[in-house]
Amino acid sequence: MHSSVSAERRPPSRRGTPPAYFRAALPANGKRLPGKSEFGLLLSLPKGVARVGCTAEILEVGKRYEDGRMDILTVGRAPFRVVELFTEDPLLEGHVDYLEDRETPANARVQRELVELFEACHTLIFDDYPKNLESASTDEFSYLVAATLPMDLLWKQQILELRSEADRQERLVAYLREWAPHLQKAEATRQRAGGNGHGLN
Repeated sequence: MHSSVSAERRPPSRRGTPPAYFRAALPANGKRLPGKSEFGLLLSLPKGVARVGCTAEILEVGKRYEDGRMDILTVGRAPFRVVELFTEDPLLEGHVDYLEDRETPANARVQRELVELFEACHTLIFDDYPKNLESASTDEFSYLVAATLPMDLLWKQQILELRSEADRQERLVAYLREWAPHLQKAEATRQRAGGNGHGLN
């Protein structure tokens, strides 16, 4: 049996999001606004949308705009794969299958390296040590890393599509190993220039 879910088209972006949370905008249509129920988010691609997405639960309704749109604060819940997509409405709807992880334990060495890389990248980007490590679940640590750091959304999509925590952590380690030297170079350039911002390419 397939579940039904509505999904917002979310444009690609290179900016990051707060830990485990992301911002979205939806039409202020009373019957469409999910309230506290879950709805789906799919990454918008040049030729359509990704077929693997994540449900989100609305935690807070923020700024409301004159044209009826609003900002909402949400938390990601469950990954899914689109089985059938209906595109008649601006707000996509479709049938989905929810995805379960394979029970493959994470490699302790890889996890330690991921923690170290995460701490280093977080400090370089935000000028601050990550404060959400102690409460992080070891079974979902990859999601915390991917949600916190301003990684390219296509990389985040790859992480979302992997079906074991071990695979996600290994993929993140490979990505952060490559990314960290670029961040260090950007930080050195910023300090020489006396700047305050972080330019991420």
